[in-house]
Formats: sequence, C-alpha cells, structure tokens
Amino acid sequence: MRARHLASALLLTATAASAQDDAIPRFEKLDSMQARVQGCTTCHGPEGQGTASDYFPRIAGKPAGYLYNQLIAFRDGTRRYTPMNYLLAYLPDAYLKEMAEHYARLRPAFAPREPSRADAAMLARGKAIVTAGDPSKQLPACIACHGAGLTGMEPGVPGLVGLRPSYVVAQLTRWRVGERRAAEPDCMHRIASRLTESEIAAVAAHIAQQAPPRDPSPEASNLVRMPMACGTQAAVR
Repeated sequence: MRARHLASALLLTATAASAQDDAIPRFEKLDSMQARVQGCTTCHGPEGQGTASDYFPRIAGKPAGYLYNQLIAFRDGTRRYTPMNYLLAYLPDAYLKEMAEHYARLRPAFAPREPSRADAAMLARGKAIVTAGDPSKQLPACIACHGAGLTGMEPGVPGLVGLRPSYVVAQLTRWRVGERRAAEPDCMHRIASRLTESEIAAVAAHIAQQAPPRDPSPEASNLVRMPMACGTQAAVR
C-alpha cells in the first residue's frame, strides 16, 4: 500500500513538473525578438493586436517613431503606468527601437467592433469633430493628423482605428488635464484642453465604430496638411 502511495506521489510530482515546464516559453534563441517581446504579449496580444481589456490597446502597425517615443517615455517615467515603467526601466535605446520597429511591421486582424451605447446625437457630434473639427473652438479635425482612415501618420502620429472607447476617453482626459505630455509644442494637450468631457466621449464613441481600411498602414508624413505645429512629429529620435 505504501509503495502504491509513493508511486502515485512520484507520478503527480513528475506530472506537475512537466506541466510547469510546458508553461515556460521556449525560444529558438534567447536573444531574439520573440523572447524580447514576451513581456508585451500578455497585455497587448501575441501580435500587438490588443486584448479584451479596455485599457491595453492595439500597438501593431503604429508608426515605429511613435512606439519608440512611448517606450522611451515609459522607461524614463515621463509617461506613467507602473507596470510599463517597471518592465522597461533598464532597457537601452537600441533595444527599444528594435521592439518598436517590430510592432510597426505587424498587421494582425482587427477585433470585431462592439455595438455602441452612444445615442445618435453623441455619435453625430463625435463624427463632426473627427472629420471636420470645430472652428468656433479652434478644434482641428482628428483626421488632419491621424489620417483619413485614422491609421496615423509617419513618423510620430498614432493610429486610432481599432481602439476601444474607454481607452480613447482615458487618454484624451490625461492629455486634457496635463497628466500625459509630449514634446513641445504639445498639440494634443492644446486640442484636448478645448474638448468638454461630453465631446471626449463623443469622439471616442465615433472612433470606436470606424471600420479599419483595407490597408491599415500609417500615412506618409505630411507636415503641410497638419493644422498646427506638433512636437510629436519633430521629436522622433
């Protein structure tokens, strides 16, 4: 009887050890991009497509310059989110640049759009700001910088298509109150500070309902088209 118990215990131990080994990622090379971005995949998905959480956005396909600047900002603490600050704290510039270029090349499928809870008036206001702006408030159209398909603009303007409304609201609010900053002239702080809370919600609701274009790549740089000077386009390292 004791022998059977001992054999069972050894079998359970071996099975647990095998399961634990299977849970540890295996890489062909430890010094590989697959290994480097392992810490990113839990929140942003295996190809940077985002996850079911409202607060972990799609990063795939965004301009490499934008992604690099955000990684630098998280590492240096000028953009605050504790898990990201901790994860990137000791990574060198060259390492982060390669990670940014990796995600910028990816084009995974977009998640299905979720039904909007916004009413028709809110969606109409959001569409107006996104596509035409509001001259009475000196608000430029979002598409003037973020692209006609909201896919962003090289080298430093991110795509917005595929983002959930809660994430867009959170980021615009951070820009509005000065918690999130960019290189001067900080155009997003100026724009967001002119938006009311209801307008932020309307913009987010409209963006979340937009279908991604066939080619979700960022548009080429077009400083002439941009309605104001923006430090994010000049500060790409």
